[in-house]
Amino acid sequence: MRITHGFRPLDTPHAVTIGNFDGLHLGHQAMLTRLQDVARARGLPTCVLSFEPHPREFFTPDQAPARLSSLREKAEILRRMGIDHLHVFRFDRAFSALSAHDFIQQVLSHTLQARYVLVGDDFRYGARRSGDFALLRQAGPAFGFDAEFLPTVELAGERASSTAVRQTLAAGDLAHTEKLLGRPYSISGRVVHGDKLGRDIGFPTANIQLKHNRPPLMGIFAVELCGLNGAPLPGVASLGKRPTVKGADAVPVLEVHLFDFNAEIYGRRVRVDFLNKLRDEEKYPDLDSLVAQIKRDVDNAKHYLKHRHA
Repeated sequence: MRITHGFRPLDTPHAVTIGNFDGLHLGHQAMLTRLQDVARARGLPTCVLSFEPHPREFFTPDQAPARLSSLREKAEILRRMGIDHLHVFRFDRAFSALSAHDFIQQVLSHTLQARYVLVGDDFRYGARRSGDFALLRQAGPAFGFDAEFLPTVELAGERASSTAVRQTLAAGDLAHTEKLLGRPYSISGRVVHGDKLGRDIGFPTANIQLKHNRPPLMGIFAVELCGLNGAPLPGVASLGKRPTVKGADAVPVLEVHLFDFNAEIYGRRVRVDFLNKLRDEEKYPDLDSLVAQIKRDVDNAKHYLKHRHA
């Protein structure tokens, strides 16, 4: 998959869909499937147009929702789904000031050479969100593209949305999250050096670098770690501020203890699949109490993973 940026024109016409695609849940996946079907019928490559940062992070950074996926994670999923092209615009003050007409002309027509444009039924664009689907469809013939919108995807009466995914993650309902995503929720990152406390207390951990300091879930989890050139590796993960050894203002850390594993994997890029929440973080009076709880977490994670794959 090719990744490009900014206003430099692409070298060929595309079938385009637009959005933040945070989490790439089943609603997003339905859009991408429709995009690929139309593109195949018309002999066009597919292009996903997205933005970095998320517009809400630009306008109201203190109120923006927690990220479900980094740009790199998003690109990895799009690549696995067979998308040909990801084009990213930096969402800054100048970009946010584009009128709806200029967005259509400069972004869709001039830069992406769109011949087909697919959006969600609530898609808005241009300064002050002034553009809607009616304007997009009306402008299409003059700029050489057809426009289509895809209705909301529902699962058992529930709208598949990034908001719904965040709510299930915050509630610790990972089975529900998996239904909305069509896969387990995951975080990808590079294995980096930590403070080695886990090794000192008998539970060495792989510390996964986080791209954002506000993960959408916190706690202790049964997980599988993927990306080490083999089958997924079972383990137990802690994602949070480690209140027993750090203060309340600590930056969240993702640590994974893998069962029966002792290889050096520093620098490797891995993916952690979150399968079941075991408990919330707690502050213990001493390290002995913490170690005793970690032993129980390991046993509970092993029990869950054994029955998950039974």
